[in-house]
Amino acid sequence: MIGPGLQPSWRSRTWFIVSAACVALGAHLSLRSPVIAGVIAVVGICMATLHLLRRRRVLKTLTGGDPDAVLELWGPTLEGMPHAATLVPLMAATALAASGYLDRARSMLRRASRGPAWEAAFEHRLLLETMLDAFEGEREAALHKARELAALPLPTASSSLRKRVTELRGALNALARAFARQSQSGDAEQLERAANNTPVLHWALRYAAAIVRIERGDQRSAQALLRDAPSWPDESAFRAFHNELSQHASGEGPTT
Repeated sequence: MIGPGLQPSWRSRTWFIVSAACVALGAHLSLRSPVIAGVIAVVGICMATLHLLRRRRVLKTLTGGDPDAVLELWGPTLEGMPHAATLVPLMAATALAASGYLDRARSMLRRASRGPAWEAAFEHRLLLETMLDAFEGEREAALHKARELAALPLPTASSSLRKRVTELRGALNALARAFARQSQSGDAEQLERAANNTPVLHWALRYAAAIVRIERGDQRSAQALLRDAPSWPDESAFRAFHNELSQHASGEGPTT
């Protein structure tokens, strides 16, 4: 998705939007279906261009906690692409899950057409279902899927892409462990890095990092992670997550 001849400074700028929508999906597609992988590469290029033109607004949208705004941003690119009946619902479900809209995410996932693109998007589905299971309290299922995600072959593309994929898979494992209260050394740092590098998953990863910080007794860092969070509506599970974590970070009550 990102050419090997590009300079690191260029990669750091363009990755904001490319990784948000395409990294997990495109990486595994390159192993299973070169044709579909090429389509995802085109999407990545379009989204990267959009990012360069409107970086601040895009970043604000992706981290703003409004999945409908994210879907509006992605819409013109995704709706006209091949296999849209599969890929658009998958991307929509990801944006919804990453903002805590679990019922809507599950509904959108059920709408995705089964077929070659569905099978090729196995890694992306694992990433999505790991988040959903973790947020819904299905801790063992989330841990199992996160381990399955980590065990997948790495893409044969550039070392930079392999590194990004490895980091994102590691962050999803750390997220599953955080919600299962089985965190390991380095999980908080890994989650915080991934939250900064993958804007569309920003708050999902940041709340997981806050759980780990609280478990370590580092309430000050947890409070910093919770600062500037969106005002989540009742429909979002993140409203309850935020209130519970805020209470514990301030010493007013435990997490469950």
